[in-house]
Amino acid sequence: MKIDGTHYRSIWRESDGTVKIIDQRWLPHELRIVALTNRRDFASAIRDMWVRGAPLIGATAAYGVAVQMAHDASDAALAETWEVLHATRPTAINLRWALDEMTRVLKPLPPSERAAAAFRRAAEICDEDVEINRRIGLNGLELIRAISERKGGKRVNVLTHCNAGWLATVDWGTATSPIYHALEAGIDVHVFVDETRPRNQGAQLTAWEMNHHGVSHDLIVDNAGGHLMQHGEIDLCIVGTDRTTAQGDVCNKIGTYLKALAAKDNGVPFYVALPSPTIDWTVRDGVKEIPIEERDGGEVTHVQGRMPSGVVGLVQISPDGTPARNPAFDVTPARLVTGLITERGVAEASPEGLARLFPDRATVAAD
Repeated sequence: MKIDGTHYRSIWRESDGTVKIIDQRWLPHELRIVALTNRRDFASAIRDMWVRGAPLIGATAAYGVAVQMAHDASDAALAETWEVLHATRPTAINLRWALDEMTRVLKPLPPSERAAAAFRRAAEICDEDVEINRRIGLNGLELIRAISERKGGKRVNVLTHCNAGWLATVDWGTATSPIYHALEAGIDVHVFVDETRPRNQGAQLTAWEMNHHGVSHDLIVDNAGGHLMQHGEIDLCIVGTDRTTAQGDVCNKIGTYLKALAAKDNGVPFYVALPSPTIDWTVRDGVKEIPIEERDGGEVTHVQGRMPSGVVGLVQISPDGTPARNPAFDVTPARLVTGLITERGVAEASPEGLARLFPDRATVAAD
């Protein structure tokens, strides 16, 4: 996708071998590009949310393994890197998937061949993510197109939550990919962007994406979505996912469950953009089995923004001494999900629906 006409990915490797990322902590006020040069950098980038979004976390972890192999390609270093990077974020399944995939590729090789193979596989994982998201966009485009035709070409209003845009992936995004494809297809589409407290990924990242790519949008507070649905201002919701179970339960940024409840009550279609590496075939009951990351309460009591002086900093919004809880994700049961937009098509949120599109993987999970 583009920033003021220039194409960027969220992570890339320069011709000199340096791995670079967009440091998302400073958006939307500053565009900072930083190099990650060692395992500690990659762990910090994932844990402290320089990068975020399940697909991008996986891609970053893959490059983290590659960079470590360039420093030390021993079996011990490979195993330790898996542990160090896996411990950074417990909820997004793409992290574990990428680390397992890198281990699968590298473990049989002699140490002398591991660095080159690791960089090759990390680049492939990034390219595969871009293609998955492109295809999700084409499948989701048909849903938007159908609504547009039903409305006689009038504006299609989409509600998003958090940031499931290209900044959360390597390119295109998941939930935003259908929106970008609709824009390219000439469909009149408008996005209502949930601010997504407490880290405000909607306000800071999705709105920034929409603005720089020329997508019509309005920023709304998290609690406004239900009101807009009641008044017929939302045609469909599209959100992302950090982990989806084999039965179609969806774990995503905190507040997704409440949007799904409001959508169900108002008859608004609620879709989840689902890249297949985000499916955890080992989990059935999302509410009981998915570990929910509990982040620092300071993210709730303080808000980052640009001061009148132009300096970006934190502002405390709660009384001194008030404790805060900060669960980062919630689980939306499959019964509230209209459909899962995957790279292979749109699936019903059920074991049968997922098995129909992914018979190869569902069979392995059943075994």
